[in-house]
Amino acid sequence: MKILVTGGAGFIGSNLVDALIKDGHEVVVVDNLSTGFKRNLNPKAKFYQADLCDKALASILEKEKPEIVNHHAAQIDVRKSGEDPIADASANILGSLNLISNCLRLGVKRIVYASTGGAIYGDPQYLPADENHPINPVSQYGVSKHTVEHYLHLYSITDGLEYVILRYANVYGPRQNPFGEAGVVAIFAVQMLTGKRPTIFGPGDKTRDYTHVADVVRANIIALKHKKNGIYNIGTGVETKDQQIFDTLASVLGYKEKPIYAPVRKGEVYRICLDCKKAKKELGWSARLSLQEGMAQTAEYYKKLARDSQKK
Repeated sequence: MKILVTGGAGFIGSNLVDALIKDGHEVVVVDNLSTGFKRNLNPKAKFYQADLCDKALASILEKEKPEIVNHHAAQIDVRKSGEDPIADASANILGSLNLISNCLRLGVKRIVYASTGGAIYGDPQYLPADENHPINPVSQYGVSKHTVEHYLHLYSITDGLEYVILRYANVYGPRQNPFGEAGVVAIFAVQMLTGKRPTIFGPGDKTRDYTHVADVVRANIIALKHKKNGIYNIGTGVETKDQQIFDTLASVLGYKEKPIYAPVRKGEVYRICLDCKKAKKELGWSARLSLQEGMAQTAEYYKKLARDSQKK
C-alpha cells in the first residue's frame, strides 16, 4: 500500500516509517521539521517538507494519492500549549482539519490518528482509565487532540471515512528528542550521560504509563488493516512513578547523583495509566516490552549517541 505519514521525521513517526518500509509499503512523509529531524528520515521514503496548514498539502496529496494516511504530526508540548494555545490549536486542530478535508476530497480510505491517552482524560476518576472514562483534559494540548477525534467521527458519518484513533500513553524510546520539554526518559538519560542533574517536578510520586515506541509502532501496523472504526488506548496499564524512572535509568547508566526536585508544572496530570483491554480484544494488541527492558534499550541508544558525538 501507499501510506502517507505526517510527522514522519519525528520520534514516533520515523520509527513507524521504518517498520512500514520493512513490511514492503510505499511511504510518503510530510513533516515541517519543527520538531522532527532529517537524520530520522528513512532514505526509502519520499519526503515533503511542508506544514499541515500549508495550501501545498493539497497538491502533495493529489500527486501521491495515498490509500491510507497515518497522522502523527502535532504540537506535543503540554506547557507550550498553555503558553500559546492559538499556535497549539492551529497545528493540532486546523492542520488536522486541512489534512482530513483533503483526504475526503481525494478519496483516501482510512486515517490512523495518533491521539493522547496521557492528557485526554484529565485527572482520572478511576485507574486504569479506559476509553469510556469521561473526557476532562486539563491542558490545551489535551483539548486540541480530542477535538480532532470529533472531526473524524463526524466525517465517518457524513462521508464514510474510516478511522482508527490510538490514544497513546507516555511513549519513550530511540529518537525521542532529549532537548524538548516532553519526553522525560530521553531528557533524564542525556542529562545523566552529560553529568547534569535531572529535575523531577514534584516529590517523585507523579505517575505515568510508560510505553516503548516499538509497541506503539506495532499498534499502528495492526490499525492499518483493522476494518472497524474505533478508539483504542495504547499503553501498559501500569503506573510508574517519576522517581522510579530516575532510579531505573540511574541504575542502568551508573549515575550516582540525586535529582533536583521542583514544583509541579501547571496543566500536568498527576496520575495516569491506561486500561488497554479493548485494544487486546479487538486489535489483538498488548504491550510486550517491560519497563526494565525498554529502558535498557533506550539507555543504550543514548549512550551510543554520546559516544558518536565525542568522535566528531
